[in-house]
Amino acid sequence: MLLRRAGEMVVRETKIKLEAYQYRCMSIKEDRHTTPGKLHQFLKNLLEWECLWSFILFCTFSLLLVWFYFWWEAHNDYSEFNWFLYNRSGEWSDGTVPILAATAVGFTYIAFLMILALCHVAVGQQLNLHWLHKIGVTVALLTTIIGVISVTQMWGEEWDVVWISLQATGPFLHIGALAAVTALAWLVAGQMARAEKTRFQVMVLLIYLSVLLTLYFIPLSITSPCIMERGSLKAAPAIIGHQGAPMLAPENTLLSFNRALQRNVSGLEVDVTISLDGVPFLMRDRTLRRTTNVRRVFPDRQYDDASLFNWTDLSSLNAGQWFLKDDPFWTVQYMSTSERWSVGNQTVCSLEQMLKLAAKSKSSAVFTLHRPPANHPHRHDWVNLTLDTVLRSGIPQRQVMWTVDSNREMVRNVAPGLQQTSVQKLPLDTLHHKGISRVLLRYNQASAQDVRLYNENNISLTLCSVNEPWLYSLLWCSGVPSVSSEAPQVLRKVHYPLWLMSPDEYCLIWISTDLISFAVVLGIFIFQNYHMIRWRMSGMRSYNPEQIMLSAAVRRSSRDVNIMKEKLIFSGQPQ
Repeated sequence: MLLRRAGEMVVRETKIKLEAYQYRCMSIKEDRHTTPGKLHQFLKNLLEWECLWSFILFCTFSLLLVWFYFWWEAHNDYSEFNWFLYNRSGEWSDGTVPILAATAVGFTYIAFLMILALCHVAVGQQLNLHWLHKIGVTVALLTTIIGVISVTQMWGEEWDVVWISLQATGPFLHIGALAAVTALAWLVAGQMARAEKTRFQVMVLLIYLSVLLTLYFIPLSITSPCIMERGSLKAAPAIIGHQGAPMLAPENTLLSFNRALQRNVSGLEVDVTISLDGVPFLMRDRTLRRTTNVRRVFPDRQYDDASLFNWTDLSSLNAGQWFLKDDPFWTVQYMSTSERWSVGNQTVCSLEQMLKLAAKSKSSAVFTLHRPPANHPHRHDWVNLTLDTVLRSGIPQRQVMWTVDSNREMVRNVAPGLQQTSVQKLPLDTLHHKGISRVLLRYNQASAQDVRLYNENNISLTLCSVNEPWLYSLLWCSGVPSVSSEAPQVLRKVHYPLWLMSPDEYCLIWISTDLISFAVVLGIFIFQNYHMIRWRMSGMRSYNPEQIMLSAAVRRSSRDVNIMKEKLIFSGQPQ
């Protein structure tokens, strides 16, 4: 008896609300002389426009998510990016700071709007963005598109880091994505429970199930060298200090090399330029402006090519003050007073000085030789000068990796003990024909298959520049013999790959995650649609008329009220 009276009261209140809503709509229409057809068309167009903005918001969020992930993983190459900007602008600055700040702000803002949109969906309401938010979404979308295009044109090869990093993060991103889509089951089930059209229910269910099934089976396409038997893991890759330890001391200086050797690096990698009087010295840039005080000592020659200075002038320049001033790796604040004094008194280092240090520490030496410009007096004998310096330094030939391709046959005859090294990815037949036993490539130029091929043919592979532990771990699992790094102090702390699991363990995690997700999704759909499932399975006869009316009122009351609110708001806007 009490249940029947409660049902009658709910139905009576619903009828009163509907009558009040109809009266309000009729009064608005009469006051504005608006025909029902025009009002319906206006509301339809407005809802379609808001749905379009919801789609734009979703696309902006997805693009920003990829953009954010790209810069997160590109941390390995921030130094390369800043050096690239320096070569284009002529001024040194950390260009990653404004990009990271803008990306973090934009992603946080768009993520907040996405959460707000999901909350609207959860309560059965249409997302109506304010015009200020629409401007914000548009600015975020256009800015991200411009950034993607700019990076693609100027630094296109860096996009490879996304696909490489997925080998390290893929299994964990899969679990995160599956958890997110599983959580969305609550919203999808709620939409199906409130939907009045069967076609809409079927469409939403098919889209959701397609995404869910894709995530269930996507591990079949995930490959990672770290999914392997632990007994197959090879020795850790040897670490070569690229320009020494440039995060701890000025690059290409004796202090930087000593800091790297203190971290037990197996070798030193440098860039070599020939001076005006034929002395090979260490310099990465074309000019001396970034890493010396040439602006103060030789202001009229600061834009001249570094090879147009003689060794006497080069020896008079300071090569450490710039490091204290620019602090390119944010490490100066952790230095003591004595360390800063040592950094501030560094000078330009010659190739012979570096080779003697490598010979003393029994470390290998690899250098990239820059050919002098056309008007240089040693334009044609640059290889001979460098080779004479190597032989005069006293370093054993087997410790030197010779990368210069010009006059390679002559170099092999004069110094047969040098390890002939190629900086290009050449066919195996060409490598054997030229007597090349080592290959030095950027880390994105060699796949896992290339690594296996080189190892099988006794070609020693070195990949550069590897600065992040995740990348070092990935190459370790791939079987790479050695890497070149600007952060040997970081990689030396990696005593074991960050993660390593057998194929059986990965399959167990994969299947367990899928089963848990399926059980949760099934439970959510049953819970959200319990009353409808019970009504359809039990049949109409078990319900009396009052119960049917009460069930319908409870099921549709929230949606009807939301629709009334939206239509009242829209109809109150000026035409």
